Amino acid sequence: MQSPPLARALLPAALLCLVGISGCSQEEASNEQSEVAAAPAPMAYVSNQNGNVTVIDLTTFEAVSEINLEGRGPRGIGVTEDGKMLVVANRESGDLALIDRVSGEIIKNVPIGENPEFVRVRGNRAFVSFEPAAIGGPPPKPGSEEAKALAKQREDDDEEPAKVAVVDLDAGEKIGEITGGMETEGIEFSADGSKILVTNEADENVTVHDIETGELVKTISTEKYGNRPRGIKMSPDGQMYVASIEYGNHIVMLDSEFNYVKGIETGNVPYGLTFNRDGSRLYVALARGQAIQVFDTKTWEEIGQVETGKRCWHFTFTPDDKHILIACGRSDEVVV
Repeated sequence: MQSPPLARALLPAALLCLVGISGCSQEEASNEQSEVAAAPAPMAYVSNQNGNVTVIDLTTFEAVSEINLEGRGPRGIGVTEDGKMLVVANRESGDLALIDRVSGEIIKNVPIGENPEFVRVRGNRAFVSFEPAAIGGPPPKPGSEEAKALAKQREDDDEEPAKVAVVDLDAGEKIGEITGGMETEGIEFSADGSKILVTNEADENVTVHDIETGELVKTISTEKYGNRPRGIKMSPDGQMYVASIEYGNHIVMLDSEFNYVKGIETGNVPYGLTFNRDGSRLYVALARGQAIQVFDTKTWEEIGQVETGKRCWHFTFTPDDKHILIACGRSDEVVV
């Protein structure tokens, strides 16, 4: 199964992450006897920015427990590949909580920086975007007096750009930083795992960086399609990257070499997005459209839309691919 997508909504925030391996069993066989270990129920984890992390049983779609984050303000969330640990970015404490998934106990808190938000896990590393200069709210219109004033203020104040913290999960330490643009949001990895792509809300672009050195490899402008690139996802075959333009009602496609290909119009305020397992469909969460919009990736025609709650930003699939769970921040619910 491809890496589980993350889901997040704000005020209050909800972030949803599926632990895909929790639905698997282990089998030991001999010539005389075969024993199958009981498979634990698959679970989903939902962070609530003004609360804790809710645990949902995916066999019953019921909230079964809560992990106490002690007022830290959980936002982005991820899970290690072995399914043993949750990693949660905390806004109030500016750290990453490493949590034992079974017991719900906090193993360690790793300092990150001001306003940590989005989390992706790859191997034994977590990548966490944090935004010291984030302003929040809708962006000013490009070229407007408000936009010019904000740019001048940031220049005068020498404001620090957003960064992506790199955390060694085995050691429980931050081992590096990758400098993004102003208000970095979405994170994706290249097909070969050597590069990281980030969307930069305030700079209207996607930047590509070498993971080991942090060096900027390429900048792709998305300005012609509107404001605030947010979500970004690679296709399962590694031949395409798609980014959502929140205040432009578009998605933008890049090829495997990070070259711009084209833009496709979407519904109202697209945010989170992901492909299905074989890459034949792209699902896009429409925050103000209150829907999940589905595209055929061969023709890029809309297949249809499914109604959701208010301000649904991200979503994930159940292990059997039969259901989608969507975190909706304004209506305080997860829609199945």
